[in-house]
Amino acid sequence: MVYIAIIGFGNIGSGVAELLSANSAKVADALGDTVELKYILDINVPVGSPYEKYFIKDFSVIENDPEVRIVVETIGGAGAAYEFTRRSLLKGKSVVTSNKELVATHGAELVSIARDTNSNYLFEASVGGGIPVLRPLAQCLQANEIEEVYGILNGTTNYILTKMRSDGIRFEEALKQAQEKGYAEPNPESDISGKDTARKICILAAMAFGRLLDPDKIPVKGIQSVTLDEVLEAEKQGGSVKLIGRAAKLPDGQIGISVEPVTVSRDNLLSDVNDVFNGIVVRGNAVGEVLFYGRGAGKLPTASAVIADVIDAAKHFHARKRIYFEDGRNDAVGELPVWGNTINS
Repeated sequence: MVYIAIIGFGNIGSGVAELLSANSAKVADALGDTVELKYILDINVPVGSPYEKYFIKDFSVIENDPEVRIVVETIGGAGAAYEFTRRSLLKGKSVVTSNKELVATHGAELVSIARDTNSNYLFEASVGGGIPVLRPLAQCLQANEIEEVYGILNGTTNYILTKMRSDGIRFEEALKQAQEKGYAEPNPESDISGKDTARKICILAAMAFGRLLDPDKIPVKGIQSVTLDEVLEAEKQGGSVKLIGRAAKLPDGQIGISVEPVTVSRDNLLSDVNDVFNGIVVRGNAVGEVLFYGRGAGKLPTASAVIADVIDAAKHFHARKRIYFEDGRNDAVGELPVWGNTINS
């Protein structure tokens, strides 16, 4: 039996608990062992929840329980999440996360600790929600020299731009609709500014090129200033405006990386990725371009990716972990050549 703990019981944390319960037989079949939830760490205990008995408020209980082999971190941010992750790994516990901010800012350090303690730090759900892309990059495409990775990495911004084009409405109205439908947070700054996409493309670049780049130091343009006229003009010219995160290996060995709204032409693989969907294109020197497509967020899709990593971590208790990327920050960042028609420049 494998015991796990969940820290943070918001949308994703509760989704992990629910999916683990609903698909317990499938998880046991895939692992050859049962996975049992032992603790949930959160300051708020939902009264009447079927998981009420699992709640604790002291992380040291998890930290010092040798039965807990895997910690699922769904707090978000790089504050308490970083501290709890670091302490878990130092205790030899594997950590699975959906936290792109933490992976993008402290991933190299946490991977190094995991290596030293023979544990796992796994983060498939940090990019693309339920879309499997990091594991294919690390495994299925490892015979390729990856030349470029780019895509629509944020469902909120993609929904807004889709509504502007399809309904002929301005940014402010499209954002309001996204908030009413729950696709955008009350404070959508991280999404619309491009910061969320920046974190994700840095993680993808780390997977593709073995170098972790600092998302705070890459060129980022959001969609706040994209006008309806620009969106309609792109449509008239046979394209559509998308917020694209892109990383490519340059001829001199540097890595070019950017986040910006661009006009995507009709013949591009991403042209039909609309609404809240994400699309990620990986170009390798053997396979050419491969598209990963699906819902990039959401409670159960993201929980699906988290639990897949839980199964993987449980399988590798006695094996050396997969190292996703090397320790290196921002010393190999170059300027990308022009790609498509950049707007909002």
